[in-house]
Amino acid sequence: MRKTFWTIALTGLLTIGTAGAALAQDNAAQEPPPATQGGGHRQMNPDRQLARMTKELNLSADQQAQIKPILADQDQQTQALWQDQSLSQQDRRQKMRSIREGSRAKIEAVLNDDQKQKFESMQEHMRRGRGGPPSEDSGAAPQSN
Repeated sequence: MRKTFWTIALTGLLTIGTAGAALAQDNAAQEPPPATQGGGHRQMNPDRQLARMTKELNLSADQQAQIKPILADQDQQTQALWQDQSLSQQDRRQKMRSIREGSRAKIEAVLNDDQKQKFESMQEHMRRGRGGPPSEDSGAAPQSN
């Protein structure tokens, strides 16, 4: 009797554990992959991008209102691009570059000359993979490692 009880209990636990693992695996498969930007960096959502740009570039309320839809459109295009499984990796990269360049040109059209310089510096830091705000010595020549 005791042996039967333990066999049933163990079988039940194994069944629950297997079903739980399968359910967790199904839920993970349904979540969309995070939007990334070159090199596997996570891309900020449009609101966070706008907040950072507002802080770094001292954007006016009018500039924020003009830039927000540009960032939202870029995010939407990027999401659609990552979900399009018909593209090769090279085509996806090329389209991603085109989306970013188009958005950058639209944003620069809204900025004044000083803001454009700071924006370019921010973009350069992102390209280098630092992701943080540009340092005061950002005009210095890059050091080789």
